[in-house]
Amino acid sequence: MSSKCLLLVSVVLALTGLTQSFQPLFASDGNSTSHREITQRAVLRKTAEVCRDIAGAEGRDFSLTIDDSLTADRVQEACSVSDNSTSLLSSVLFHTSIANMYFSNANVDLASALSDEHHFDGEMFQKGRDLITKGVSAVKASVKLENFIAGRWTLGRICHTLQDFYSHSNWVELGNIAPYNALIKPDKTIENLAGPNISTCRNCTGDNCDDNLLPDVLQQGLLTSGYFNLISSEKPDGKCSHGGSFDQTSKRDPVGGINKDKIGSSHGSLHREAADLAENATVELLEDIRTAVGDQNFLRLMGLSQSSVLCFVIDTTGSMSDDIAEAMRVSFKIIDSKRGTQQEPSAYILVPFNDPGFGPLLMTTDADKFKESISQLTASGGGDIPELCLSGLQLALTAAPPLSEIFVFTDAPAKDAALKSTITALIESTKSEVTFMLTDVLTSRRKRALNQADAQLYLDLARASGGQAIEVSKSDLALATSVIEDSSSSAVVTVFQVVMNPGKPDNFTFVFDSSLRNITVYITGTSSLSFNLTSATGVSQSSSESSGPLASLSLAGNLRRLTLNNDNETGMWEISVDSNDTYSVKVTGQSSIYFIYNLVEYHEGLHADFFLKEGRPLAGGNATLLVTVAGSDSVNIPEITLYDNSGPAEVNGTLQSLGGSNFLVTFNEIPAGDFVVRLRGEDSSSSSRSTPSRFQRQASTQMKTSSISLTAQANSTNIEPGSTVVIPFTVTTTTSGVINETATGTFAVRATNDRSFDSTSPSSVTIETDGGGRANGTVTLTAPATAASGMDVTLTIEADDAAATDINYVVLRFSVAAEVTDVNGPVCQEVSTSSNCSSSSLCYSSQWQFVANVTDGVNGTGIERVTIREGNGTLNTTTVVGSGGENITVASYQASCCADKVELSVVDNVGNVGICVGQVRQSTTVAPVTAANVTTYTTSAGGYTLSSTLCVWITVVALPLWK
Repeated sequence: MSSKCLLLVSVVLALTGLTQSFQPLFASDGNSTSHREITQRAVLRKTAEVCRDIAGAEGRDFSLTIDDSLTADRVQEACSVSDNSTSLLSSVLFHTSIANMYFSNANVDLASALSDEHHFDGEMFQKGRDLITKGVSAVKASVKLENFIAGRWTLGRICHTLQDFYSHSNWVELGNIAPYNALIKPDKTIENLAGPNISTCRNCTGDNCDDNLLPDVLQQGLLTSGYFNLISSEKPDGKCSHGGSFDQTSKRDPVGGINKDKIGSSHGSLHREAADLAENATVELLEDIRTAVGDQNFLRLMGLSQSSVLCFVIDTTGSMSDDIAEAMRVSFKIIDSKRGTQQEPSAYILVPFNDPGFGPLLMTTDADKFKESISQLTASGGGDIPELCLSGLQLALTAAPPLSEIFVFTDAPAKDAALKSTITALIESTKSEVTFMLTDVLTSRRKRALNQADAQLYLDLARASGGQAIEVSKSDLALATSVIEDSSSSAVVTVFQVVMNPGKPDNFTFVFDSSLRNITVYITGTSSLSFNLTSATGVSQSSSESSGPLASLSLAGNLRRLTLNNDNETGMWEISVDSNDTYSVKVTGQSSIYFIYNLVEYHEGLHADFFLKEGRPLAGGNATLLVTVAGSDSVNIPEITLYDNSGPAEVNGTLQSLGGSNFLVTFNEIPAGDFVVRLRGEDSSSSSRSTPSRFQRQASTQMKTSSISLTAQANSTNIEPGSTVVIPFTVTTTTSGVINETATGTFAVRATNDRSFDSTSPSSVTIETDGGGRANGTVTLTAPATAASGMDVTLTIEADDAAATDINYVVLRFSVAAEVTDVNGPVCQEVSTSSNCSSSSLCYSSQWQFVANVTDGVNGTGIERVTIREGNGTLNTTTVVGSGGENITVASYQASCCADKVELSVVDNVGNVGICVGQVRQSTTVAPVTAANVTTYTTSAGGYTLSSTLCVWITVVALPLWK
């Protein structure tokens, strides 16, 4: 890429606030609706609808009212299937997944700020629709391979473009009250477009643009959108502009604009109508995806999960047979004890590693498949001792949902220690915890034993993630794996955690609240370490008491595990630790009250707003967190801080409430260091308490600061097999959080990906004397021609200084998306019906049957499945070969006459959806209908190609897929 191109990219990124759309995250006027709100409401509505439909099909009650007042906690609770257990619910993954979608949505205003098709500007209707439909295909392919994280990021991007259509076009002004279904269906024609030579607007009257659309455009129902340009006023003669002070085209006749981005926009009087249509269109899009992927996979895509994943990374070299056996034992115990309950793991991940190989990664929701895979692991080989531990961990970090806990079993050093900074970046990005089970450290009888220098790498990574490095003998490993059983419980939160390196005697306090149960204290350190635990009422227990007044103590290697006897003693507790060696203290419990946070960055401009910030905050600068507190509707948050125990230093944040339980927290002039986020609050949700209950929570993952700023943006998150994506990046050095434009220097650059795709990048970049404090470069990433559609790949770009003491990074996710040529939905043709339904009230004693042939056309990809969308009968399918050699799926549905209607969903192999609707009418006499006497015609409604049948007793109709 030339320097001019890189300069243009830098200018565009510097003007990222100058975008044209609904506000990305927060409406600055307090009254308008943002992309975040539209996306979140749509996700909550559709998720609740799916849960309602599942409950109805299973004969369960569903009492939640579905409207725009829904919250993630309420939807999670309503969707949870009670198993009569006392397990707590956590909506942490649901909150995190929704945030991923709306952050990805907002990112379109960064990565594609000046792209007309991404915002439906300049009458780019076909190209905008292509972005949406290709994105939908990519989402469906990702879900098919269970790559839900990549699916969410793609979904957020296409929702932005879809939502902008209703703000930037004249669809609302034309009097439409329903979404434009053709935008999500590639087989439908976008109709009645205003041609390139047709004038669409006239000058606004002063600041009033209410009637600047030409009457002929409105009368003829012509579809148009406004032109937008930051620099030039050029636009086709007579065409509408987007409008606003930054849009130069709006200053040329016809002046003014037609956007409805907020209430104060050119057509802001229609802002609410546009936002409502954008929300309904997003619901329609989600319904299409839901039908294509199935209810359970759709809920997983939305992040609706009642429990965490079980994730193991296991060394399979020769000396690991005992470790493998113990990993198998504890996983089987967890699976067998939790199967069928709310605490059953939502997914299972297994990554073996040795040398010279690692993987393949197994990710499944099938517990028996996981059991089979871990049972087949064998310990063999080992060669030169070090193994590819970090390569295996990289696969697990990119596959597991955010905020997961990953367990690594090994007794050998890491051969790929050069990946340490990449692993640290992925830990910080995903906020996942990594706990290492290190066996036989410093056992002299073994040639491949870990020494303390080798183990330090694992200790550093555990500390960065908030996990633990447990050093234990192989014979005592079973005592240490209780940590895994603890973490597999639902709604586990961290109350307090500290790592002292170097160690020194110290006292630590923490607050227990009434929502906590199953409280556990973990302490790691040398054998000489001692401690004393004191309750809020002054009762104490020392480290010499294995069964004391406060807790039961168990020992395993360097781990001490304290299980509290009583969860009901609330208030301030204290633990005193006496050790001059490195040690850690971690306090956890189960609670529905927790928080999530994301680092965001403010951008000035037309839509001045916050956007997700990748990488580390800048040392000496300001940082802002978007914090969501969940699990209670009655919380007061007086304090959120950044805490660095190595100082110790604590930076207090300034809180701004955004409504509900969302807060913007600003920290000024963060010093260099490694921080964790701590939150203290009050919960008033219990009616039995006269005063609010104080609570304390702590994020596990460390947040490091850096004086290096690294930015990178890809124009697309989708890569076709065999193609290459180019990612430009910029490195700057900062002083007190501000770019130092006179600085010079050379920075090492690394670009790694978890799929071993071919990639190129410079080994270093140099900030020259006249470089304005910036150095530019490009990274390329090439997907193999054999890469499966739906595969995801995570690219980590890192830059560090010459001394290799300061580093920053960017983590980007891409989806492999092959071009889809089959854009037509399946065709359904009724074959026959039979019925003995009568007007008798005893409908349950009579049956009716509906039989239909389902095909995917001559050039189709074939039928993947036929399912009952509405109806409580039984469905059987068989495949036969037609007279022309085509495959025909015969669907046979039978039900009692009490349920006289059926709706079948038909999905082909690329996710195109068709609907068959059959209905029987009551009669005392039923004439059989056969294929020979049926007249059929094919129609398309809502983008689905269906077959409608004209006959006496059955009516097959075409319905759109949204309600």
